[in-house]
Amino acid sequence: MSDLITGLIHHPYQPPAGWDAVPPGVFKASTVIFPSVAALRGRTYTAKTGYTYGLRGTPTTYLLEERLAALEGGKFCILSPSGLAAIMNVNLGLLKQGDELLLPSNVYFPSSDLAASVLAGWGITHQFYDPMNPADLAARINERTRLVWVEAPGSVTMEFPDLPALVVAARAKGVLVALDNTWGAGLAFRAFDLGVDIVMQALTKYPSGGADVLMGSVVTRDEALHLKLLKVHGQLGLGVAANDAEFILRNLPTMALRYHAHDAAARALATWLGQQPAVTQVLHPALPGAPGHAHWAASCTAAAGLFSVMLDERLSAAQVDAFVDALRLFKIGYSWGGPVSLVVPYDLAAMRDDRSALPGHLVRFSIGLEAVADLQADLAQALRQLG
Repeated sequence: MSDLITGLIHHPYQPPAGWDAVPPGVFKASTVIFPSVAALRGRTYTAKTGYTYGLRGTPTTYLLEERLAALEGGKFCILSPSGLAAIMNVNLGLLKQGDELLLPSNVYFPSSDLAASVLAGWGITHQFYDPMNPADLAARINERTRLVWVEAPGSVTMEFPDLPALVVAARAKGVLVALDNTWGAGLAFRAFDLGVDIVMQALTKYPSGGADVLMGSVVTRDEALHLKLLKVHGQLGLGVAANDAEFILRNLPTMALRYHAHDAAARALATWLGQQPAVTQVLHPALPGAPGHAHWAASCTAAAGLFSVMLDERLSAAQVDAFVDALRLFKIGYSWGGPVSLVVPYDLAAMRDDRSALPGHLVRFSIGLEAVADLQADLAQALRQLG
């Protein structure tokens, strides 16, 4: 080869075989090289028997998919660039014009907003059901219902539903059930054992653990259902970067340790907050008296480091904001599952049609990996400023 650039592109060196190490290899590619035309024409990515194009998977993403499927107790996994993208993958894979979607009334807000805007514009309707009343779900299922989303617990207000009863209500009418299992993370309970068809998770949270990766997953046990979702996934051009997959793979081995540490710290702080005069209610499904605690106890062995509290309704919104601003270790920000504790005040009136059961001001906490004593001291000094 006479040209230096050509020589660099077609350099003959190949690293020796036999490399093995604890971390998996990171393979970055758009183009995948085929050894022959026959190989190009004969490969398929759907069964992971080969590689066709970077968007369809590399050894790095295949490995992550297999490990996540094992974590959730499923067989097939699809990766998306965010949790919301994974939700959209499920919706578009299963719904068409004229179909109806059922969502819990305490659903993750971007999911309900997606249904009310994008899906509605495509002629897909939706209804909200009471997740704490399986009979309400059963009554709302009709001939157009094709998919029921469930969350355990519900977003922000943290009610834990009777998951088996919700699944039975949907299954009795032949409707698929998809669970947003971001809170459970595959560790708090075994979702497929409760009868759900699809398990979605925002890997952004506990699988990542570093507050530095956006990614989502969809896990199934049924191959035909998986292939249906995979086809739409490919048509949407959804993909994840190799380095992002690397981060998740790196942190999966410590996820259970981190999850249980978040759990223990959150329970301790939630219990302490429940004893403070300004706090009228603690919304943590693992604590007795919280909405759905009995359902949590029947299905779960652990809980995430996430909970909300209701502050006294006699406080003004400005006082609540001042309390949040006064926190020093708790940082103000969305998401959760990372090493830093977070806090966000929510306006329930703007999020939900019915907030009569929860008077007061809601503040959500995500407990990180700081020392519990330090976090409690931070909460105490901020509460003192409420007077």
